Amino acid sequence: MLLAKKVVVVTGAGMGVGAAIAKMAAQHGAHVVVNDAGVTATGEGRDPTVAQGVVDEIIARGGVAIASVRDVSDWDDAHGIIKDAVDAFGRVDVVVNNAGIVRDNMFHKMTKEEFDFVDNVNLRGVFYVSRAAAPHFRSQNGGCYVHMTSTSGLIGNVGQVNYGAAKMGVAGMSKCIAFDMQRYGVTSNAIAPAAWTRMISNIAETPDNAKALEMMRRMTPEKIAPLVIALASDRGRRTTGQIFGVRNNEIFLYSQPRPIRTAHTSDGWTPETVLDRVLGPFEPSYFRLERSPEIFSWEPV
Repeated sequence: MLLAKKVVVVTGAGMGVGAAIAKMAAQHGAHVVVNDAGVTATGEGRDPTVAQGVVDEIIARGGVAIASVRDVSDWDDAHGIIKDAVDAFGRVDVVVNNAGIVRDNMFHKMTKEEFDFVDNVNLRGVFYVSRAAAPHFRSQNGGCYVHMTSTSGLIGNVGQVNYGAAKMGVAGMSKCIAFDMQRYGVTSNAIAPAAWTRMISNIAETPDNAKALEMMRRMTPEKIAPLVIALASDRGRRTTGQIFGVRNNEIFLYSQPRPIRTAHTSDGWTPETVLDRVLGPFEPSYFRLERSPEIFSWEPV
């Protein structure tokens, strides 16, 4: 019972990774706020029964949970999610920012609506919900944030300029929250999950990707939850400002950007000397344009 009596808010918890986290949190004694507006993977529609279905399942197993069907991308609604937790349970201890949508398109075809819509949910929504919880964490001198980032931002992907930008922003936001809230005993970490969910289940199967898709189907959302529960527990309080990855039975700690090469001059730079003495010598250390499957070239454990 690692989360006994802790109040845990999980956004996007109506299915997939969020639902798995909410259910495991309840199994470990948490009082859970299952937030989900019930939209599609691309953000359309509203279905309040989606969140309630997870709540019903938790209660049937002897757990404690309520549903919140508010929209994370709306400032007032995001504050309402935290208010739902406080009204029902008197406090909030953990916020898991899992809600996300995709609207993929090639960069040269991407519309303002496609970019803004993804940014509003995946980046601004994380800020809105986190900011709403901050005064409560500060006043009680403790709290935990877990934010879902993605290799689409950390590594890169085709056709996901909007999603990758937002998810890279989440990683940066998590680190800055860790700095600002450290004095109040609050932790903030990010996780890049790899799991077969509705957000990637619409990928067409072809002879070229059949093996990759078969491997992806083995990576269930339930594999992500244990790391979240560990970070949210009292024993996880020493970990903050980190970026993790989970892929089936593997857990990764990601590097974070640091200088790897340096060049200097006492005379000041000119474009010509930059070309000759910086770009050329630095070239062997450049990172290649690689997508996640090229980085994670081995089969999931």
